[in-house]
Amino acid sequence: MGKFIKKKWFIGIDISKNFIDAAILKENEPGRFTNHRFSNDLKGFESMKEWYVKHEVKLSSCLFCMEHTGTYGLLLCAWLSQQNADFCVEPGLQIKQSLGMTRGKNDVIDARRIATYALNKRADLKPHILPPVTLLNMKQLLTYRDQLVRQRSSLKNSLQSHLEYQKISTDDFVTKDIQQQMEHLSCSVAEVEKKIMGIIENEEQLKENYNLATSVKGIGLVIAAFMLVTTQNFTGFENGRKFACYAGIAPFPNESGTSIKAKSKVSYLGNKKIKTLLSNGANSAKSWDPEIKAYYKRKIDEGKEHKAVINAISCKLVNRVFSVVKRQTPYVSIYQQNFA
Repeated sequence: MGKFIKKKWFIGIDISKNFIDAAILKENEPGRFTNHRFSNDLKGFESMKEWYVKHEVKLSSCLFCMEHTGTYGLLLCAWLSQQNADFCVEPGLQIKQSLGMTRGKNDVIDARRIATYALNKRADLKPHILPPVTLLNMKQLLTYRDQLVRQRSSLKNSLQSHLEYQKISTDDFVTKDIQQQMEHLSCSVAEVEKKIMGIIENEEQLKENYNLATSVKGIGLVIAAFMLVTTQNFTGFENGRKFACYAGIAPFPNESGTSIKAKSKVSYLGNKKIKTLLSNGANSAKSWDPEIKAYYKRKIDEGKEHKAVINAISCKLVNRVFSVVKRQTPYVSIYQQNFA
């Protein structure tokens, strides 16, 4: 039985940068809503509390539900956790698809649709657990590092064209300035990575799982840190297969009856950032891990596409990481050349 099956009240919340729109829905009165708008800050949350108490909503019998909106909903999640309220954070596309064909859209309607979704799906919903402050800090640092790397890549690309200009203009001011900015960004990236490692080193459980994850060839600091954050230190996913689905690297069959027998496909809804990182790790593993190198060569010789093989290697890396974390022992390669 689902954790929320006995809930009597459902509050759907549509979040924007400055406001939240809330809709109260009672179990035995489907389609009848009470709406109100509040500011997206602590003062607004306290006003919302007065509002739902006024409408005789009991916190112990209530489920709050909202879409995943990144940083806009972070403060509200923290406040709900302090109130010991049950709440869930769901993907917006999942809520939309669950409601079938709909017409019209605004913040009030969206809040009502989220409340309806919570009522209809209460047996399947899982409570949202706010990550520890250390993981939130790591997530912020990883996001900032990604921004710095993208800026550096943009400057690196522009440097090539300015070097061509310089051949004619003979003025090296622009190229020197770009190189200085790139050096500064590289220093900032290194400093951010140092901060990330500092967080990991200062928390024993993070440190242990980080060391286990990086014992797998192809998994370095950035991939391991992203996995620690996205899995909440390997507590948010039961196994590697489920994380592979989240990352968009797990293939699914694409068949129907006898007429459609297409190749298995990965979902386009996966986390593209972690998918890219895992692909980079797979490319590294095929160069440094003898077993992965032999696997890659065998699959390419069989006529498989490079991207498909790299995706399969990414799945292998994920499964290896989850295995070593579950066993709490480092990965040991037992590769032997097959002479058969």
